[in-house]
Amino acid sequence: MNPIHILLAEDNPADARLVKEALNDNRIFANLHHTIDGVETMDFLRRQGKFLDAPRPDLILLDLNMPRMDGREVLVAIKTDPNFAAIPVVVLTTSDSEADVVRAYTAHANCFLTKPINFTDFTDMIHRATDFWF
Repeated sequence: MNPIHILLAEDNPADARLVKEALNDNRIFANLHHTIDGVETMDFLRRQGKFLDAPRPDLILLDLNMPRMDGREVLVAIKTDPNFAAIPVVVLTTSDSEADVVRAYTAHANCFLTKPINFTDFTDMIHRATDFWF
């Protein structure tokens, strides 16, 4: 069986750490790759710059509010590129704005999840999301 690769596009180090801990707590054995903004995320997918040897992710966890190129722009770039459109994208954000939800699904996000504040709830959410995709 090939290893699972998850790309986490998240500018907040604390939230990135929570995702990693949630994956470990749920015994989800995946290679987690972390980018800190939209430009890095697209470089990872295109295997540019420091990401020349990057694997193709099996799942992308995408924050909406990131510097340089926000998650909304990244989502559109991914889903309109035939090389990446089939990769499932889970929007994982603090936003619960109806406009963000509608915009994400209009851009073909596969799932929209609002980050819970409580670690147990966060872990449970990550477990359910990864359980669904894997």
